[in-house]
Amino acid sequence: MTEMTTPTGAEAYPILKRLPLITILSVAVIGAFTLRDYLSFEMLAANREALLGFRDANYLLTVLVFVLAYVVIVAFSLPGATIATLTGGFLFATFPGVLFNMTGATLGAIAIFLAARWGLGDRLADRMEHSDGAVKRIKEGIDENQWSVLFMIRLVPAVPFFIANLIPAFVGVPLHRFAISTFLGIIPGGLVYTSVGAGLGEVFARGEAPDLGVIFEPHVLLPILGLAGLAALPMVLKLVRKGA
Repeated sequence: MTEMTTPTGAEAYPILKRLPLITILSVAVIGAFTLRDYLSFEMLAANREALLGFRDANYLLTVLVFVLAYVVIVAFSLPGATIATLTGGFLFATFPGVLFNMTGATLGAIAIFLAARWGLGDRLADRMEHSDGAVKRIKEGIDENQWSVLFMIRLVPAVPFFIANLIPAFVGVPLHRFAISTFLGIIPGGLVYTSVGAGLGEVFARGEAPDLGVIFEPHVLLPILGLAGLAALPMVLKLVRKGA
């Protein structure tokens, strides 16, 4: 006689598994309408002296608060991630500012990834694994080239950061691969914006706004696209070998 087991927790109430993702999406929608004016370049310019004074008096605390704020902004997809990156450069210079920026962005991305994987990702990945036809082939193609795909979606500027956090969760990418590829893959773009932030003192003095389109300048964009091409190279070689 088989013993009956009563499902508990998330098994009994599937909505519990989706609660973190629902919370993130809800806060993101609310934040998009309520925080846009607070997380802006104008707000940074208006409070620059106070920020610099607080940093000089409490450097370690400023680092901790900044990284935590960056994690929250990314984890809840709040507006202001670019401003946060500029602020990291403005407060801490290009280095170690870029290190603080990448740490906050990566930890925030991991939070979204885990929420999405726990809520929907495991089930979707399992369905894709046991499906037929094109969906199955897409899943197998991603599985065979996970590192290449992960680095490409980080390096290509056209892929929104939020989407790049969700796709790996929905196709069953391991956490360590996601974390490593996120941290390394966002360094080129993060370095560009952090260095722009490091020069904000002069921009403020001239009463101007920073040029955020600098990442699309050929001398910046082409090397980043070159890195994306290198990331895609293993996939191309596999296709060539299969064709041969």
